[in-house]
Amino acid sequence: MGTTHLDEITPNDSFVVPDYTAPGLATLMPTVVDIVRGRAKAAEEFLGVGVENVDRIVVLALDGLGFFQLQQRLASLPILASGVLRRGYSVGPTTTATALTSLTTGATPAEHGVLGYRVRLGSHAILNTLRWSSSEHEAPPPNPIDFQPVPPFCGETPAVVTKYLFAKTGFTQVHLRGGRLRYWHAMSSIVAKILAALKEGEPLVFAYYDGIDTVAHEFGLGDAYERELVMVDMLVGMLMDQLPTRTALVITADHGQVEVPKPPIRINGEVMDLVKLLSGEGRFRWLHCQQGATERVADIATELYGDVARVLVRNEVLGLGIFGGTPSSGVMARVGDVAIVPTAPVSFYDPADIGALQLICRHGGLTAEEVIIPILTFLR
Repeated sequence: MGTTHLDEITPNDSFVVPDYTAPGLATLMPTVVDIVRGRAKAAEEFLGVGVENVDRIVVLALDGLGFFQLQQRLASLPILASGVLRRGYSVGPTTTATALTSLTTGATPAEHGVLGYRVRLGSHAILNTLRWSSSEHEAPPPNPIDFQPVPPFCGETPAVVTKYLFAKTGFTQVHLRGGRLRYWHAMSSIVAKILAALKEGEPLVFAYYDGIDTVAHEFGLGDAYERELVMVDMLVGMLMDQLPTRTALVITADHGQVEVPKPPIRINGEVMDLVKLLSGEGRFRWLHCQQGATERVADIATELYGDVARVLVRNEVLGLGIFGGTPSSGVMARVGDVAIVPTAPVSFYDPADIGALQLICRHGGLTAEEVIIPILTFLR
C-alpha cells in the first residue's frame, strides 16, 4: 500500500493513502480556526511554529504545488525558502474539487461527498464538479448545498479572495459559501485584496491562486513551471513586506503533479463492453459496470493494466480508507464499481472527458508526488 508515515514518504512511493488525522487538507482549516478563536493547542504540531502572538491568519492555497515539486526548487525561491515547511496530506482522489472542499470544510471526502472531478448523477448522467454542469439535459446539476452539506470554514465567515471567473459557479457555493468573496482579476491584485481585508480588521482571510496548476497542465514541470514559481515567490514577498504585525501566512496546495508524457490509455474493448459509464479523472478512473460484471471487469483490468495501476473494486477503495471513511448511502451512489488508479506516469482515457489542451501534467492519483502537499508558514 505504500508508506504511511508522513516524514518517511519519498517521491518514489507509488501508492499513498492519505492519513486524514495527520497534518493535511482535512485538518488544516480546523487548526487555523482554532487559532483565530484562541484555542491553538495543536497549531505548533501542524504548522511547525508557535502562534501565541498571532491575531490574524491568511491561508493562501496555491493550486497544483506539490511538496516534492516545491522542495526540489527552493534554492531558486528565496521567499518561499524562508518559511517553515512541513509536509501534509492531500485527499483521495487528488483532484481540485475534492481537495479544495476538504481544505475549506475540514471534512474528508467521505463526509463532504465531492468524490472527484466527474461524478455520477443518477443512472446515466455525469456531473462536472468544477464547472457544475451535467452531461444530461434531463438531469440538471444538483443544488450545491444539497450535494455538499458540510459548512465551509468551520462556521466562520472569512474574507475570501478568489478569481473573478469563478464568481457564479456552483462549485464556489460548494466550497466557499459563508465566505465574503472579493474577486481578483490579475495576479498582483491578490496582494491588494488580501491587504485590504486585513486593514478592515478581518481575522481570517482565505485566498486562492490557480496559475501553477494551469502552467503545469500546459507546459509540464520544466522552465515555464519554474518561472511561474519565481512569480509566486515574488507575490509572497510582496505580501510579506506589507502584512501587519502579529499575522501568520499559511501557504498550502490542493495536490501535486505528475508528468504524463504519453496520450491516455484507451481502456480495452472487452472491458468497455461490460461498462455502462466512466467517471472520475484520468488518474483515478471509475468504471461503472453492467450488473454482475464487476469481478470480470476487475480481473481483465488487472491483467491488462496491473503493471501501471492499482485496480480496486469499490469495497477495496473503502477498506483502504482512501475517502477517509464510509460515505453515506446518498454519496455512495456516486462511487463506481472498479477504480483504476495509476502507479506509473499514465492516465486512462474517457471520450467524454476531453479538454482544450493535451495535458502534460496530471493529478488525481495516489502517488507521493500527487498526495504530499506543502504546509508553509510565515510569521510577521
